[in-house]
Amino acid sequence: MPGTTSGRWPAKSRVVLIAMLLAALGAQQAHAGLFDDEEARRQVSDLQQKANERLDTVARGQMELANQIQALRDENARLRGQVETLSYELDADKKRGKDLYIDLDARLRKLETPAASTATATTAGQPTRPADTSTAASEAPRRATSDPASEAREYEAALNLFRANKLKEAAAAFDAFAKTHPDSTLTPNAYYWLGNAHYAMRDCRRALEAQRVVGNKWPTHAKAADALLNVATCQQELGDNQSARNTLEALLAKYPDSSAAKAAKQRLRK
Repeated sequence: MPGTTSGRWPAKSRVVLIAMLLAALGAQQAHAGLFDDEEARRQVSDLQQKANERLDTVARGQMELANQIQALRDENARLRGQVETLSYELDADKKRGKDLYIDLDARLRKLETPAASTATATTAGQPTRPADTSTAASEAPRRATSDPASEAREYEAALNLFRANKLKEAAAAFDAFAKTHPDSTLTPNAYYWLGNAHYAMRDCRRALEAQRVVGNKWPTHAKAADALLNVATCQQELGDNQSARNTLEALLAKYPDSSAAKAAKQRLRK
């Protein structure tokens, strides 16, 4: 009996030991499972935080981009407004310049017409000498057909066409006047405005021809300096820069005290 009893205890001990081992193993597995869940939650939390940070960065970038686009739109609108303003001012300056030329032209005609009338009256008051009979006879038809009042009306009509921006009609009217009245005191003015009309229609070659007539045929006329300046402008626009420079230098030499000479100096400095 003692031997049997003593033989059973080791078996129970083994059972208890096995039970304890199993319990310890289960506790370790439970602890490992708990550890795995916490690590997974931490990783998920980190990913969510990083994702939120990236979303915030993207949102800020989109906001900055939207602000930049709006700023560009505002700048574009401002520049467009400036361009429109400058275009309006340029058109206004062109109109004022045209009105100024027309006004100056009218003033010059008032000065020229009395001078021509005085010269005619002086000639008429002189006695006719026998030696001048043939000359007077040959000039009689031309003087008889010359009517300063009619010429002034024709010239004014052409000038009104130019003033109304009817450039093609004005050019035709000035050309007709110059051919019909080659010896009129208004003919230099007609050639000058004929050149301006062609220039306004972007026909620089014909404008150049008309302006050259003024300077070559009437070099002492009040518009000769301005005509020469216009010749240089046309030459430059046609790409003949050297000829334009030569013309400006000739302008300075011939008409140093004219307003056109001041403009020529400025161009030569460039």
